[in-house]
Amino acid sequence: MQIENSVALVTGANRGIGRAFAEELLRRGAHTVYAAARRPETVDLPGVIPLQLDVTDPAQVAAAAEAASDTTLLVNNAGISTYAKLVTGDLTDIRREMDTNYYGSLAMVRAFAPHLARNGGGAVLNVLSVMAWLGYEHSNGYGASKAALWALTNGIRVELIEQGTQVTGLLLASTDTDMMAGIDVAKNRPEDVARVALDGVAAGALEVLADEISVGLKASLAQNPAVLYPQAVGVRPPA
Repeated sequence: MQIENSVALVTGANRGIGRAFAEELLRRGAHTVYAAARRPETVDLPGVIPLQLDVTDPAQVAAAAEAASDTTLLVNNAGISTYAKLVTGDLTDIRREMDTNYYGSLAMVRAFAPHLARNGGGAVLNVLSVMAWLGYEHSNGYGASKAALWALTNGIRVELIEQGTQVTGLLLASTDTDMMAGIDVAKNRPEDVARVALDGVAAGALEVLADEISVGLKASLAQNPAVLYPQAVGVRPPA
């Protein structure tokens, strides 16, 4: 996928990783960058075309596909995390995460795939998370939605081969965005993530691991789950 002179659409482009993607695309000479956001007035990056888009709204997805029918690179970045637990969390929050992170991305792919085909094939980049591979004390609703998006990424990669569309999955650990504000852990810089991801897209990579944590967790998938979850070994009911 050639980034220079491409026509890119980035969802959730008003802040965080999405804004970093839009900025990096401009730096690499993209012909047009559609910066999609639920509130387009919050897009403050010069040189992009703001586009109103809530990926959970079918009418807005259809309107975006019509307005940006010249797209050759679709970056599915929009996402939410409510930190809901699967067993005790609010089911409404869990459904919101799945609706945005999984069904929203699927809706975008379905709407834009015909345009990508007409425009020469192009590429799709899906922003995933290492939480797709890791159970935690919280955020497991988010993790489940990202695991579903990982499966979606693998599935559409096969389904879109015939039309010549490249599909890349981006896996990353904690990154310095509003979603992670207030959580005291080491974080990637959004601009570094965008740069590594677009390097991968340009090189034809099917999967990009943005950091060392992602590399380590991908390798751990071949191990016994007891390695990742030692606290779950030999669990007994309380006396």
